[in-house]
Amino acid sequence: MTVSPGVLADLEALARTSRGAAPAHAPFLVVVDGPAGSGKTTLAAQLAPRLGEGSCAEAPVVHLDDLYEGWEAGPDGGAERLAAWVLDPLSTGSTGRYRRYDWTRGAYAEEHEVPPAPFVVIEGCGAGARAVDAHPRLLVWVEADDAERLRRGLARDGHAQEAHWLAWMRDEAAHYARERTRERADVRLDGVGRVRAWPVAPAAGS
Repeated sequence: MTVSPGVLADLEALARTSRGAAPAHAPFLVVVDGPAGSGKTTLAAQLAPRLGEGSCAEAPVVHLDDLYEGWEAGPDGGAERLAAWVLDPLSTGSTGRYRRYDWTRGAYAEEHEVPPAPFVVIEGCGAGARAVDAHPRLLVWVEADDAERLRRGLARDGHAQEAHWLAWMRDEAAHYARERTRERADVRLDGVGRVRAWPVAPAAGS
């Protein structure tokens, strides 16, 4: 998914406007959630340079893939680890830290730091769970057709992962039904970057 310049400009403007109502000492989170294969990682990569400020040429990005404990664990628990390891320290002006989970080895690997910054981009399945709502945030939901998501996922991970993908899709559907993430989102985009829902009419084209 490549979001158009107009939609990116609208998302940036909405994030900056929303930050104005948040505490100045805490980073403002731009949270990109939605089912696997819908385009979240691509959108986060497009937003990070636009939200860089001061010494940060790009806003820090945290990928929830690094916090899930493998295929079998599913998307539950990632947001809780995110809050405890990264968001709670950032909210006090400290550096967030987490260790990346290596899905191949089945163990935690190297440590990553998330420095304090005006904006932090969080992306991944389950990133918008209620555990994150205690922090100032803009929640962006990205969705795509199930068949297209599976096609994208297998093209990236290989057809040997199809059983894992199908199981993950069932787990994430249950997660989203419990968390009601789509209904709680501030913005909804489809899998090619078109606006499906917006809190106010976008200023630039969608």
